[in-house]
Amino acid sequence: MAGVFEVEVDGVEHDHGHHDEPNQVDLSHLSPEEKWRLEHARMHVKHKGHESMHAEMVLILIVTLVIAQLVLVQWKQRHPKSYNLVTLFQMWVVPLYFTTKLHWWRFLVTWFIFSVVTAYVTYRATRKPLACTTPRLVYKWFLLLYKISYATGIVGYTVVMFTLFGINLIFRIKPEDAMDFGVSLLFYGLYYGVLGRDFAEMCADFMASTVGYYSASGMPTKHLSDSICAVCGQPILVDVSEEGIIENTYRLSCNHVFHEFCIRGWCIVGKKQICPYCKEKVDLKRMFSNPWERPHVMYGQLLDWLRYLVAWQPVIIGLVQGINYILGLE
Repeated sequence: MAGVFEVEVDGVEHDHGHHDEPNQVDLSHLSPEEKWRLEHARMHVKHKGHESMHAEMVLILIVTLVIAQLVLVQWKQRHPKSYNLVTLFQMWVVPLYFTTKLHWWRFLVTWFIFSVVTAYVTYRATRKPLACTTPRLVYKWFLLLYKISYATGIVGYTVVMFTLFGINLIFRIKPEDAMDFGVSLLFYGLYYGVLGRDFAEMCADFMASTVGYYSASGMPTKHLSDSICAVCGQPILVDVSEEGIIENTYRLSCNHVFHEFCIRGWCIVGKKQICPYCKEKVDLKRMFSNPWERPHVMYGQLLDWLRYLVAWQPVIIGLVQGINYILGLE
């Protein structure tokens, strides 16, 4: 049976249907655009004369956002570990709920693969005693994930910009298809970039404290030799002045040396901008002097900012809707 409804705008009922069913619209014969216009008209009729209620809802939204931001900032400053763990859990679960509800199977497949591999890597990173091959495995995985998410996000952003400038028409691609593709890639890149950095930071803390050359507070439990990497605890085989076949050796401003994969994973992916041994501030611009590497640092900062939107914004909006429901506001 075709769906029908009545439409009334500005106090006048409009007859859009059959003569035997006055004041009704047969939805089966309407285009998607016409259906949207009718729904839009219904929304205006429904909310007409509710300006004071809408003002209350806006005020509740603003107050809730301000209070939530203050609470989150204080929580992060006073109890950073619990804040990071809860945020990581939120990042992992909240998108899963919405994508399952919307039946986004491609995201669910990639989420499952990411979760399985990352769970295995995290398990390896939290074992004691720590296997000698684990730190390199962990940093290579998260560095690879970071690069893939970075490339995916850039491609998605490029597709979106090309669509806005109409370049998709050259290839006879519909604007809505091109925009959906670009936004999807941008979402994948940003989401897995943020989630990967958070898991990498957690693993970096576990591994570095287990190796013994780093502790979050206090002195390290081991003395660092000039030929040992403080991140993974393995010997350094390539001199700083030599070009390595697989990876190079980096020397920080404090003169401590590290494997390239280790220090990149520690600083960029693991978000530890201090020397793993002496805790001196790391100058990322000096360490990555190549201008093509600078965007990786800025991209990491962007991911840190987006964490709030992905993890906590849906929770805050849900809280606002709950308050509106209790107060009887629509």
